[in-house]
Amino acid sequence: MTPQEERNQRLAELMIKNLNRRNMEAFYCATGKEAVKKVSELIADGSTVTWGGTATVRDLGIPEALKSRGTLEVLDRDTVDTPAEKEAMYLRAFTADVYLTSANAISEDGVIVNIDGNGNRVAAITWGPKKVIFVIGLNKVAQTVEAALARARSTASPINAQRFDINTPCRIDGTCHNCNSPESICSYIHFLRNSRTKGRHVVVLVGEDLGY
Repeated sequence: MTPQEERNQRLAELMIKNLNRRNMEAFYCATGKEAVKKVSELIADGSTVTWGGTATVRDLGIPEALKSRGTLEVLDRDTVDTPAEKEAMYLRAFTADVYLTSANAISEDGVIVNIDGNGNRVAAITWGPKKVIFVIGLNKVAQTVEAALARARSTASPINAQRFDINTPCRIDGTCHNCNSPESICSYIHFLRNSRTKGRHVVVLVGEDLGY
């Protein structure tokens, strides 16, 4: 085990304890390949599954892995085209058995921070789907909640503004302006401190740099 791998293992062990204290299940996977397997294991046959606008889940190939099982009802918002169809898919997500997402940042003591432009992702994290599974690379770990929020706004949001090609100041120069732009990607800021229902929120930490 390399020094980096050992550090990741020790940090993950600490964070799992902290997440458990917050009524969340948590696991550590050293690689993305292991994470795909773990996520699939956490989803029972016959479940309805969907996901938010997460680069991490897509880049790991989790949607394809779940579809290939042939035992799940997969709601894939990437298969619809019109705004009305997308809105209908967002609403269906609230009745899903499993909602997959990532995080813009997570503090070492287990507070998960997400920022949203439309609000559908943070709304589903808060209420609706029976289970929410986060897949989070350790590159998104910050020492404190304040640092996690700073990462979400100063690192993740400008990159996502580029990814979605929206008209915000951070899209132009890559730094947060705390703007009130009509297309602000930071319209909704969400802190998950505790899972009200034990086990509803599950966190899979991954020892790789994933997403933004």
